[in-house]
Amino acid sequence: MKKTEDDTPKKAMMFGLGLDNTDGHTRLTRGKNFTLCGGSQETHAVMQETAIKVNERLEKKGKSLEEVSPREFHDILVDVTERIGYKKKDKNE
Repeated sequence: MKKTEDDTPKKAMMFGLGLDNTDGHTRLTRGKNFTLCGGSQETHAVMQETAIKVNERLEKKGKSLEEVSPREFHDILVDVTERIGYKKKDKNE
């Protein structure tokens, strides 16, 4: 019997990549459904907090990352980053 797409369990993962590292330190963090690589100490910490808070929000909703739509994930991510006070740096700063 041939497997269909519906038979294959969905998998989802958050991946963060920081490119602003200047201290030569290699940073790698793995979690329940995320992997974070690189970045300065500050950037990596923001990525960690964001991934943890997203997972907390998903748990509160009783959903897994695989169960949310791209739009719902986007909304959660925007809310989390606003709450932790993340502000995208201006290139001129």
